[in-house]
Amino acid sequence: MRGRMGRAAAVCAALGVFWWATVRLAWAGVGCADWGCLAPALGVVVVISVALLAGSALALERVAVRPGRRVALTAAGMLVVFRLAGESVPSWPASPLDAVLVGTVCAVAGALAAYVTEAGTPRWRRLVAALAVAALVPIALVASVAARGL
Repeated sequence: MRGRMGRAAAVCAALGVFWWATVRLAWAGVGCADWGCLAPALGVVVVISVALLAGSALALERVAVRPGRRVALTAAGMLVVFRLAGESVPSWPASPLDAVLVGTVCAVAGALAAYVTEAGTPRWRRLVAALAVAALVPIALVASVAARGL
């Protein structure tokens, strides 16, 4: 199981960094500073994200993390939760360190997805993992309110 989680983490980390770089390039290519170009810019981000989600399913299958599609969708769901939890964290200017952060978060999501989709993982451990990931959003919001006040 550890090998499966490691392979999933490596694939998701690499694809996460690739996603970060392509989205940054696409956003810079659109180069807008007003609301008029928000829809095309977000459309490009969605297309890149969906394409990499499909590619991640194939890449996971290729490194023997099966079923790749289910692991990829589970990791994508976890990334959405991680992103929602991250909204309460103060933002900082974009930097190459963001690529490391994105890669790390994607690696964690990939490893967790591989764990919860493993056939031998007990149902109660899957539930605990799902509840822990879901709890990140309210915990982050409470931490944000506590740090900044209402």
